[in-house]
Amino acid sequence: MVFPFPIMAQGAFRKIKLVLPFIGLVIFFYLIYTLDVQKIVDALVSIEPFYMICALLLTFPLLLFRIAAWQLILKNQNIHVGFFWSMKIYLIGIFYGSITPGWAGQLMRVPYLKDRTSQPFGKLFVNTVVETYVHTFSLYGMMIIGGVLAVGIIPELLPLTLIWILCVTLVAAYFVKRERGEKLFRVLIMYLIPKQVKHHLHAFVDTFYIDFPRFKAMILPFLLGIITWVIQFSQEYMIVLGLHLNIPYFSFLLLFPIANTAGFIPITFAGLGTREFTAIFLFSTLFGIAGEPILVLSLLGFVVTDLFLGFLGFLLSLTESRSPKNLLNS
Repeated sequence: MVFPFPIMAQGAFRKIKLVLPFIGLVIFFYLIYTLDVQKIVDALVSIEPFYMICALLLTFPLLLFRIAAWQLILKNQNIHVGFFWSMKIYLIGIFYGSITPGWAGQLMRVPYLKDRTSQPFGKLFVNTVVETYVHTFSLYGMMIIGGVLAVGIIPELLPLTLIWILCVTLVAAYFVKRERGEKLFRVLIMYLIPKQVKHHLHAFVDTFYIDFPRFKAMILPFLLGIITWVIQFSQEYMIVLGLHLNIPYFSFLLLFPIANTAGFIPITFAGLGTREFTAIFLFSTLFGIAGEPILVLSLLGFVVTDLFLGFLGFLLSLTESRSPKNLLNS
């Protein structure tokens, strides 16, 4: 008798994958339902355009620092791509990430890098994951300080933040070791992947640890990541000023990262719903601000920091003569 676990696991995985992206949308529409729609509209039309323009202008230094950090990681892995070409690939990745759960679409950098460099897919996949991880880790210091600031009013926030960071750190530490990482991937392939594609995925995993980036080489990208987060949250603080909300800059700089990280949970498209729910909870609890302007702040922040870049990425993707699908099959 054949043990049915692989078939059961594949079926359960498919069902979960179908349901997860819509949880955040349910949260988002629930927020709209519970809040005053007219107040949301009033907050939206009341924002001063000057601050929106300032927020958008900060996009350019943000891009320069983010690409500079990625260039360091690329070079450490002996992947040679020009600065402006890597910026183009990054923006295309942002476009795909902004329309997928948990920003998974950023992995579309991989086929575009493949077309430019002819490096193995596994190595390029690891490069994208490592760059995203290093950039995300540079956010966690702000989150911890934010949790400490709020400990008197929301005591649960700090331990939850630390648990999240610990879990992410343990996952990263596990996969740094080649023997552990390859062993787990092969187990997953054995039980969750259809037989007809197992061979291709084994070949994919075989290239994961080629030129794996060194820990010391990630310190400078990590520091540059902190700068990019400060710029990004400063962009969103421009919206705070435009809405005339009484939130101190440094409090916002340390607390909004928690809401931003909630958007990484892969239960919605581009963090929609989870990010807004967390932001409303934090700033209404700590500063007594109504939910409607916080919702507008979160949505406009997403437009300025993500959708604007995603739109640029969409325009750039139209200039590509080869589709991602073709690249993956090459």
